[in-house]
Amino acid sequence: MEFEGPRPYQLGFVMEQNLGHRTHFRNLQRYVADDPTVAPTWMPIEFPAQGLHARLPVVRSNWSVRASLLAQRAVSAARKETQLDVLFYHTQVTALLSPSQHDVPVVISLDATPLNYDTVGAYYGHTPGGPLESVKHRINRRALDHASAIVSWCQWAKDSLIRDYGVPDEKVTVIAPGVDLEQWPVRCGQDRAASSMNRLPRLLFVGGDFERKGGAVLLDCFRRYLYQDCELHLVTQTPVEPGHHLYVHNDVTPNSETLLRLYEEADIFVFPTLADCAPLAVPEAMAASLPVITTRIGAIPEMVRDGEQGFLVAPGSVDELRVAIHRLMNSPQLRARLGNHGRATVEANYDAARNAERLLDVLKDAAGRGRERAPTSATHAAPQLVPAAN
Repeated sequence: MEFEGPRPYQLGFVMEQNLGHRTHFRNLQRYVADDPTVAPTWMPIEFPAQGLHARLPVVRSNWSVRASLLAQRAVSAARKETQLDVLFYHTQVTALLSPSQHDVPVVISLDATPLNYDTVGAYYGHTPGGPLESVKHRINRRALDHASAIVSWCQWAKDSLIRDYGVPDEKVTVIAPGVDLEQWPVRCGQDRAASSMNRLPRLLFVGGDFERKGGAVLLDCFRRYLYQDCELHLVTQTPVEPGHHLYVHNDVTPNSETLLRLYEEADIFVFPTLADCAPLAVPEAMAASLPVITTRIGAIPEMVRDGEQGFLVAPGSVDELRVAIHRLMNSPQLRARLGNHGRATVEANYDAARNAERLLDVLKDAAGRGRERAPTSATHAAPQLVPAAN
């Protein structure tokens, strides 16, 4: 497709490929492709340590170090091929060496600051503290100070940026990653409630990391109190033995037909996570018009307000979880009301298409402030994919 006018913005996307960030990467690729004023270069940064990095003690065990080294090599390779107008780093673990890119504006995106992460890090195998904490803080602050703009997924992270890292309020824009609403069609809560009248209610849990996402807490609750009264469907990578009214779905991929069908057929989304920042599973469930039961962790209270889109329970509390599930199982009308409210919330705040446009506006603004654009016509360049060297 020919683009008439100034040459497209040459945007470099350095993006972490771990957990829900991979889904964000795929959604963003889709919507960036719809903008003819943008020529993206994609630099996915894979999580597993490979090659030389798998043999170096500090690098193989420290994701921030490994991700930043991979990002630096990917950016160097991309800049040999393309004159980039701006570099977008997601998350900040890929951006620790970004101040070395002196002549290109940098935008950093994150779901949580390192200090946010420290509050939930134990469940990720992360232990905060130690003699290197002050060094880590200085390195992160240096990268954040250097950035032309910062995008946070939530207010929780923005508050930490301002409070803990001295970032000016006006430098940070809150833009949630969003849900691809074209893949999550509207289903009226009343229709869902009516379809469940002649069968057992269906609970749905989605979490690859079963323990951290609260799967074991939910399974304990189900086996002790609920197994006669409902079905439980678990979507996870963890092997779990199926049982009476217990169904386990392994190897289900993000946005797949199987996953969408499970959301469509469920009545209640139960996500009693023990540690999370801004999990995408929650707005996905709300996009499916499901009432949500989850915990007061990280940015989740920004997504789900107790009694509005669902219920919040204390992490690890089987008793609170049981009460919330019973309350929703016993009231199809309440399920419908909360589910409808959840869908409206997603349409207003978590629409991936709209939020991708907002993100591109931030990147274009940074690019425009960073250099004068030549007023020449250009063909909309094909997107590039630059593999990160190991």
